[in-house]
Amino acid sequence: MQAEKIRVLVAKPGLDGHDRGAKVVAASLRDAGMEVIYMGLRQTPEMVVEAALQEDVDVIALSVLSGAHMTHFPKVLELMKERGMDKDVLLTGGGIIPAEDMEALAELGAGRMFGPGTPTGEIVEYIKEWYKSRGSATD
Repeated sequence: MQAEKIRVLVAKPGLDGHDRGAKVVAASLRDAGMEVIYMGLRQTPEMVVEAALQEDVDVIALSVLSGAHMTHFPKVLELMKERGMDKDVLLTGGGIIPAEDMEALAELGAGRMFGPGTPTGEIVEYIKEWYKSRGSATD
């Protein structure tokens, strides 16, 4: 019997057009055995949450380099709560996010945020540990 794969949706909300980092993270998650749905650029929070619901993902990972993280992450969290996803789905991500904003997002219910230069293995391990902690089995 094959082990259950962690399903991760990676998206770039808003008008931010820089997606190289998101693609590197998506590839690293895939290389680590996760199933990755990459939505690409210029997604709305509504599009992200709807896709996450349709794809039955375990994790939503947003990449925000535009400075709009305090708009996009809270909106996605709000929509996740409206859809009853906030208890079962991890919202994590990264970009140019100051430490105080990372703390504020955590207080709202977001998972760990990652800044530029974070080793991709650190992101992989964080997601795997979160997944294990919720009582799911993985490789």
